[in-house]
Amino acid sequence: MKPISLGVVGGQRGAAFSGSLVTLADRVKLVAVCDKEEEVLAQWRREYPDIAIFTDYDQMLERSGCTAVYIATPLLLHAEQAIKAMRAGVDVLSEVTAAQTMEDCWALVDTVESTGRTYMLAENYCYMRDNMAVLRMVQERRFGEVYYAEGAYIHAVPELCVTADERLTWRGQLLREKQGNWYPTHSLGPVAQWLGTTRGGPDRLSTTATFISTGHSFERYLARNFPENHPLRQDRYRLNDSATTVICTERGKVIIIRVDFSSARPHNMVHYALQGTAGAYLSGRHDGESGLIWLEGYSPATPTGTATEWQRAGDFMGRYEHPLWQQWGAIAESAGHGGGDFFVLLEFIEAIEKRIAPPIDVYDAVTWSCITPLSERSLAEGNAPVEIPDFRRGRR
Repeated sequence: MKPISLGVVGGQRGAAFSGSLVTLADRVKLVAVCDKEEEVLAQWRREYPDIAIFTDYDQMLERSGCTAVYIATPLLLHAEQAIKAMRAGVDVLSEVTAAQTMEDCWALVDTVESTGRTYMLAENYCYMRDNMAVLRMVQERRFGEVYYAEGAYIHAVPELCVTADERLTWRGQLLREKQGNWYPTHSLGPVAQWLGTTRGGPDRLSTTATFISTGHSFERYLARNFPENHPLRQDRYRLNDSATTVICTERGKVIIIRVDFSSARPHNMVHYALQGTAGAYLSGRHDGESGLIWLEGYSPATPTGTATEWQRAGDFMGRYEHPLWQQWGAIAESAGHGGGDFFVLLEFIEAIEKRIAPPIDVYDAVTWSCITPLSERSLAEGNAPVEIPDFRRGRR
């Protein structure tokens, strides 16, 4: 089969796929990169001298000959750029989030349905090794009936919110302008799969409410690093610190997700929890810490069955290694985000080659991403629960 001709828009983040492109060179060929920064384009030229270089996205779609595009630009651009690509007959692999407004969520669904193009969300956290092992354990009912889950993305990056010439980056602009959970999919994607709310699952996300704290950590960061009269310190930043979102499913399961870009603490690469009728899982809280598992019939318990002692998750993960990791693990380990960057590209390629729906399709993409505008609405209505639309329109 002829390799897929891939264009990348957003060259800085797109570089995460460079090693995977080499591994999968017989199935995907990089033909073009688009970015506004000449330094970023120069780096791509050095690594791939034969690719076409663009500073205008529309021109790349028209002139590069790409049949698929990887969108790795700031998240406010994702929906518009994905829709343009699909209308031009180009398949889309989009970085998270898929969209920031309800209008864009529905526009993405309508465009996929009207064009028939392949659209996949590059939610790499769904493909991390432990997350996929837990998914397999859920599918084999090792936790019994699962009914509660947590996910959090806790990553203080104030230095990424300000440019070298002391202007707000897109992250900083979001901190200033948005008040809600504007980065939900890393937290929600894996646990939504565990609880059976994705394509073909028996359940769906139905209602949500969001709450925010008022620590003002980003303003404290600016106060430590910029003089009082600096323009950056004249704004109020709306996001503050933690945004916590509660989600209920149609079948009464509960999910809690949290995003925090500002609070003073080391990065939690992952933070997940799962509870079922016959077991529980807690991810490690930092690099080097093992996750924990308790399973009925396997883990220590009293004679009446009450859990008494956790076991290391690593003692179970090898036994429940996901087939994708069994096949590709040695290669994936060298990719970013715990192997996730390799697997999202691999699964996108296979969906195109086999002409099948991708594992994270447009319906899951917008269901997870719509938490952002719904969180804003919930906050505006005094933390009120709001309904999550059924983007599949009743189809499972």
